Amino acid sequence: MNSKKLTSTLIKGFMFALLCGNGARAGDVESTTPEFDAAVFGGKFLLNVRPRYEFVDQDGKSENANALTVRTLIGWETKPFHGFAATLQGIDVTRIGSKDYNDVQAAAAASIYPLVADPRNTDVNQVFLDYTGLPNTRFRLGKQSIKLDNVRFVGNVEFRQVMQVFNGLTIENKSIPNTELYFGHLERVKTVFAKQRELQFNILHGAYKITPADNLIGYAYFQDEPLDGFKQNSNRILGIRADGAHPFGDKFKLLYTAEYAKQDKFEDGSSDIDADYLRLGIGPRWGDWFIRVDYEKLSSNDGKYAFQTPFGTNHLFQGWVDKFLTTPRQGIRDTFLTAGGKLGKAQLLAEYHRFKSDIGSIDFGKEIDFSVSYPFTKQLTGKMEYGDYSEGDVLTPAASRVRDTTKLWLTLTFNY
Repeated sequence: MNSKKLTSTLIKGFMFALLCGNGARAGDVESTTPEFDAAVFGGKFLLNVRPRYEFVDQDGKSENANALTVRTLIGWETKPFHGFAATLQGIDVTRIGSKDYNDVQAAAAASIYPLVADPRNTDVNQVFLDYTGLPNTRFRLGKQSIKLDNVRFVGNVEFRQVMQVFNGLTIENKSIPNTELYFGHLERVKTVFAKQRELQFNILHGAYKITPADNLIGYAYFQDEPLDGFKQNSNRILGIRADGAHPFGDKFKLLYTAEYAKQDKFEDGSSDIDADYLRLGIGPRWGDWFIRVDYEKLSSNDGKYAFQTPFGTNHLFQGWVDKFLTTPRQGIRDTFLTAGGKLGKAQLLAEYHRFKSDIGSIDFGKEIDFSVSYPFTKQLTGKMEYGDYSEGDVLTPAASRVRDTTKLWLTLTFNY
């Protein structure tokens, strides 16, 4: 058997196992139909290559971090075959040059370098089976990326080189007009540090389009799992969100967000888990330019527990420098201004944040962020991002301090 035929047989064999079940035998692959072959080989090649340089200057660290890494996502997506379609995607994150940074979360305090959460990793990133044989419904089983709403509560943390992915079953249904229903039962998560964690995480989510530009969303997240740093952390989050960009005329739109959620104990969770979340925002958009002011609160239960979002893409919230990925026990209130637009082909975005505690009148500092992205070609985009965080009140003990930090990212992204 020549190499081309061997490769073809291996691909067919793997996809046959996904599409037709793990009980497939080797002989079955040779007897596949032209329809099956067309579904497999008529599919879509997936390729994303992302080299990135990250610089970090953090007060209290004797050395700056200089991280040059490349992430490659490569895979294949079949066409439907009797309602089934399969996707396989691999990931490789490699380091270029010397390792002048720390990529181990547990060593963050002791390392002379600031943390850059981009460890080396070669793995299966996603592998799942879709079934769309029922009207307006999609079942997805396997290892998958999940992004809901603005990814505050459930996201894939795609900014980091190693994405967050979940193992489990998800179901999407669009049978009701203007309504999307989503259910998920997840039993494992791979973190951005390439660590696998077992969990029991159930999702109920519904989104209704009041108009094409206005959305009303309700959600319930049930997590039954102990998290690092807090014992008996099983909890549930119930929330509602209104969000939109309501048009007034041809160019003017009113951007708005109003969201509330409650987090409390679930199953054997601690009785200390009792906090709420609030997000209010508004601002105008004129053509390609916008400006808005937002207020976000993750409350504290008298300093015993603060609202947490462990499965969200937290990098996008409370500043890009990632000083508050875990909410401090005093809670946090973030008042921020966001502005952005297009200048030619360049996309500009800026944010300014003021952080205060929910209890205790603590000044957690301020941050300014700026980014510019430019599409060199249809498939190649460059991006520069800058974030500067300035410490507020000096907290004690020293381990509680949130220190001055400056970060710079230079990224190229190639999509095939």
